[in-house]
Amino acid sequence: MVTNDDGITSEGLQTLVRHLARTEHDVVVIAPDSDWSGAGASLQGWDAIADVRSELVTIDGAPGVEAWAVSGSPALTVMLGRLGAFGPAFDLIVSGINAGANTGNSILHSGTVGAALTAQNFGGSGLAVSVAATSGNEWVPPGTDVTWFWDAAAELAVELLPLVVEAPERTVLNLNVPARPRNEIEVRWARLATFGQTRAAIQRGDDGRLNFDVEADEPEFAPDSDKTLLRAGFATITSLVGLAEAWSEHPPAVERDAAAGTPHLHTRIVPGASLHEVHRIPDASRSLRSAFLVDTPTVAVDPSADPS
Repeated sequence: MVTNDDGITSEGLQTLVRHLARTEHDVVVIAPDSDWSGAGASLQGWDAIADVRSELVTIDGAPGVEAWAVSGSPALTVMLGRLGAFGPAFDLIVSGINAGANTGNSILHSGTVGAALTAQNFGGSGLAVSVAATSGNEWVPPGTDVTWFWDAAAELAVELLPLVVEAPERTVLNLNVPARPRNEIEVRWARLATFGQTRAAIQRGDDGRLNFDVEADEPEFAPDSDKTLLRAGFATITSLVGLAEAWSEHPPAVERDAAAGTPHLHTRIVPGASLHEVHRIPDASRSLRSAFLVDTPTVAVDPSADPS
């Protein structure tokens, strides 16, 4: 299933669909009928009273691909696709190609990435695809005269499909492509920058739409971050987990005080443990991981015993 947040008529989505239509995959497009940039994983557009509208449309250059324009957010289209509203649940959601990079922790607000993470939340896998607007990889307003490298981003998306298909269920990759032709691009694994950049579009009634770019005012990011590598001309991929519980990084341990020679029991939060006053919330910037069960029987500690 292909979706996006710029709307089904966007050049990025239509270029991506034309490339995917040449593969062996069965491709169906279920995308918003308008711009939902900055929607994140919002299900806005869902109305318990009014019906969600859908219209069968055509994608230029992909006459054999079934395509639906839906009156809702990117995440809503994915939820409908995964719940069988348009036939059997889709295995893989490809979201994009977004006009502008989606890097760093700011991807929390991206409708492109939000669609892929919604697929993960509903048991599927996802690939989010974005392309930078300029050689400096900064966002530019819609309508600005820039050269978009849609084909380069689409080619890379198709090349990465086997990686996602062969990965464990609920895998999500975030792909950012620089403003370069495909033959000048090397792909690098990257961490998320501390913030990065994303774009949002807000409806202002009769006044039209307000489009804005959100970017951290930081001169430098970590050298292995998606923001830094994208600026250097590399395409970046980052494996994402949308919802993760935070647990202490190290297992419980008994250590001997070097001066007194007495053991100290270091306590951390574990799933199933009772709340205790010594527990501290883990620093989310250190380790985000899924819960795991630890057998923690009550043990009497002999101060004279070897801590091991």
